[in-house]
Amino acid sequence: MSEPLQVGLSATRHVDVDLERIINFMGDDCRVYSTPKLLYDTEMVCRDLLLAHIEPGKDSVGTRVALDHIGATPLGMWVDITVTLSEIKGNAVMFDFSARDAVEEIAHGKHGRFIVGIEKTAQRLKAKRAKAI
Repeated sequence: MSEPLQVGLSATRHVDVDLERIINFMGDDCRVYSTPKLLYDTEMVCRDLLLAHIEPGKDSVGTRVALDHIGATPLGMWVDITVTLSEIKGNAVMFDFSARDAVEEIAHGKHGRFIVGIEKTAQRLKAKRAKAI
């Protein structure tokens, strides 16, 4: 059995800044880690940390983001994203996060997620789709 969900749990993921993670609209010399990809990678680190500590049949969805992307990381470098569970209120959880490359901190912020039952969520979404038709 995994450790119970508790404030202070932390995880770090090493991410290579590859072609799928960069901007390409400022030319070859300015191909850097894009903010949307940084956010996605951060969300996945938070989600995976939760999955290791919640029961099967549950997952989580993002609810809030405060992200300061303060440094550019060029194509070919790496970034370490560290997330720490900072608050638990029922099924609502909050993470603090930071990201650094080999030279400097490139981002920090907060990310909120909500733990959901997968089957119940699927039923709710099917009902919503039916109302839209």
